[in-house]
Amino acid sequence: MFDHEVMRSGAEDLAGLAERVRPVTLTREQRLPVLPALDVVVPGGGLRRGSTVAVTGADGVGGATSLALALVAAASQAGSWVAAVGLPSLGLVAAEELGVALEHLVLVAAPERGAWGGVAAALVDGFDCLVVPAGRAVRPGDARRLVARARERGAVLVQLGGGWPERADVELAITRSRWEGIEAGHGHLRARKVRVEGGGRGEAARPRRIDLWLPAAGGAVEVARPARPVTPVPAPAATPDGPPPTPSHTAGRRRDRPLRAVS
Repeated sequence: MFDHEVMRSGAEDLAGLAERVRPVTLTREQRLPVLPALDVVVPGGGLRRGSTVAVTGADGVGGATSLALALVAAASQAGSWVAAVGLPSLGLVAAEELGVALEHLVLVAAPERGAWGGVAAALVDGFDCLVVPAGRAVRPGDARRLVARARERGAVLVQLGGGWPERADVELAITRSRWEGIEAGHGHLRARKVRVEGGGRGEAARPRRIDLWLPAAGGAVEVARPARPVTPVPAPAATPDGPPPTPSHTAGRRRDRPLRAVS
């Protein structure tokens, strides 16, 4: 009985928050803006309301969380509200450096599997963008209802990781990632160069590829010059890049500080 009372109280709190932010999030624009560096990989130059975006990384390749934050950065700057659900290690310092307006970002603790439906409904009703963890953390039925409700309410659902029961409208994958700044086993991590490959359904079906600094030396997101135009993606090939540096090689790194999620 106590658990049910706590779950109901949490859902009511989220519903109240959704009601407070509703005037901003119910604007009727068809697309939410994205950072200029992401124009190439996001169809139409913006996040279409009601769509789903899957952000993944190849095995051993980091940067998916940073890319998900970068996707919603411009929308938050324009006044849209963003909820990040079930991401307790999300670093607010890194999020701000990537361009996220922290005053429009809400962190929500991961709901119990049985509470996902009510929590998701409250969030979709009040937020323009939701960043949610891999689909395996959500029951398939709840995942389908969340996608359907986001489509109905005009929210953008950013799925961080794979495992969702339905294919996303836009699919973005980081296939290469390399940090710069460490030489001869010492130094400071200054910038990360990643390769992002895009696909999806409908307007996103044509393959796309771009190299980005995520983040750049100054913390923002920039196109790695020379920019790669929209081109068909060839068959996967072995890459010279290894996995991201191990913790022992990241001395002096100052971004991606963990923060406890708030309920």
